[in-house]
Amino acid sequence: MKKIVASFVALALFAADAHVVVAAQDYSKYSQEALDKELALIATSRLSVMVPMRDGIKLSTDIYMPKNASGKLPTILWKTPYNEGKLKGSTQRYVLESVKRGYAFIVQNERGRYFSGGNWEILGNPQNDGYDTLSWIARQDWSNGKVGTLGCSSSAEWQLALAGLNHPAHAAMVPMAAGAGIGKVGRFQEQGNWYTGGVPRNLFFVWLYGVDNPLRAQLPAIADDKLRARIEAYNDLNPAKPQVDWNKQIKHLPVDQLLSSLGEPAGTFEELIKRTPSDPAWQKGGLYHEGMGWGVPALWFNSWYDVSIGPNLELFKHAAAAGTDKEASANQYAVVAPNVHCAFSRLGPNNTIGERNMGDTSFDVDGAIYGWFDRWLKGDSKAFPANTPHVRYFEMGANRWQSAGTWPPEKAKPMRLYLRSGGRANSLYGDGRLLPQAPGANEAADRYRYDPMNPVQTIGGGDCCNGGIVVPGAFDQRPVEARSDVLVYTSDPLPKAVSVAGFVDAVLKVSSNARDTDFAVKLVDVAPDGTAWIIGDTIFRARYRNGFDKPEMLTPGEVVTIRPSPIATAIQFGAGHRIRVEVTSSNFPKFVRNLNTGGPNESEKTGVVADNAVHHDAANQSYIELPVVQ
Repeated sequence: MKKIVASFVALALFAADAHVVVAAQDYSKYSQEALDKELALIATSRLSVMVPMRDGIKLSTDIYMPKNASGKLPTILWKTPYNEGKLKGSTQRYVLESVKRGYAFIVQNERGRYFSGGNWEILGNPQNDGYDTLSWIARQDWSNGKVGTLGCSSSAEWQLALAGLNHPAHAAMVPMAAGAGIGKVGRFQEQGNWYTGGVPRNLFFVWLYGVDNPLRAQLPAIADDKLRARIEAYNDLNPAKPQVDWNKQIKHLPVDQLLSSLGEPAGTFEELIKRTPSDPAWQKGGLYHEGMGWGVPALWFNSWYDVSIGPNLELFKHAAAAGTDKEASANQYAVVAPNVHCAFSRLGPNNTIGERNMGDTSFDVDGAIYGWFDRWLKGDSKAFPANTPHVRYFEMGANRWQSAGTWPPEKAKPMRLYLRSGGRANSLYGDGRLLPQAPGANEAADRYRYDPMNPVQTIGGGDCCNGGIVVPGAFDQRPVEARSDVLVYTSDPLPKAVSVAGFVDAVLKVSSNARDTDFAVKLVDVAPDGTAWIIGDTIFRARYRNGFDKPEMLTPGEVVTIRPSPIATAIQFGAGHRIRVEVTSSNFPKFVRNLNTGGPNESEKTGVVADNAVHHDAANQSYIELPVVQ
């Protein structure tokens, strides 16, 4: 062990001054004690440094640097709302790997979290606090003035709004699974994934229970950094909230009392659940909105079975075309893997996502990350070659990595498939078909009854961070397709493989006897043995069909047009497979149920049953458009 550690130290000292091709260390087999000892041997640590912000609030900051490094250091910044006082997991692995490669690594708690001062808000005031932290790093005598930001989920989302400020020290960024930092970009107005198509998602309600702590304990002002570090060593200010059976609690009505019914004090949840998708208050937080500009080269990591995939790819497109900073726009790169949220370290041979084997998903994640930072923070142009494809994505079904210059890929062309039936598309056993031919005459609409007290169950798909109420990934959808309140439209077996990569759009002609209701759409790959693998799903609240700022109730029986948020994917439907689309009015517990009253849904306790219909005659065509790569 001592010889190994000594070699790490030597590499760290050398890497501080020049680019060295160093294979990433596999830390998964190390014990926590061994990791702690290794870090102590190769790094100098300064803990509990209180970095001042412009309003006087100070943020608790831990700094790790290579021992005996000579010259000024590039820095990687990892900002988090989580308890990182005692390093563990992916954060510790990145600290070790970065120090070994000659970087200073900084872990900073967001405002209002643990030992950082101030009041917490989602994303921790990313523009002001992020900007001030970058300025502080650039002023340090050990800094070379170049900072890269890194992190997954919450540690990525704060980077987005900061990128709009184009701080001179913000040389590069690696946002991984960062969709909850996106407000409105392009066709997505989901306000940090609080919504999909105007329908609230339950995951953030569960997440906020664990993260928001409006009555948190705080230390008194302590000027002595050593004393603060000592106190942090034995008191992490980490509350242990009572365990909750979320599979039961998530059914609670009204929704806006989901947490208060547990005895929780009012906090962030109560503030956000009152908002509509177009509430001006969304513009005042830490979300990135189109119009902010973009000033930082970025290497994006995203996942097909993540909650954030659609908004993330839309923002990648936006950043590449933003134009306010030509260098930044020209240097947007994306990697899209078939994994679930933040599971990039699990990419490898014989990889199963949910219940579907994706084959060999291997990708050198750390090699790409450190090559990227070496290019922008150390000035090594060869570390991340200029001919690297701007988009590298895993094509599921074919189970192979593909590359493209843009997203969607340049060769993707729309293929329209129409929802057709004889009026009995209900369930897997109905007569619903998915055909390239549009209806040439009147066809009977498909009708079903949606009871919000008996919603269609979520099985897999893209989700995360939800207390176990939904397991994300690829799962067989036949259990829900057996329900009569699920319309099922299936193509004929494909004579040859069809590769789809991009945004899948649905257009539905619908009606209801309710004043408001939801329409949920699912894309499914049906294998020759009948297994119905979920590829992606979406949903839309009918009251927002004319715009999120123009809610309008339905007129009973009137046919209207619904355009749900697009589904983002890359899937090869193999020869002999069938393409399937499901339509229904609920997808619970992933999405909040619509109670169908037309009233303030999240503050109501009682719902009504809705009789809903999907129309597909010559005058009212319902269809999906698939971006097919020729």
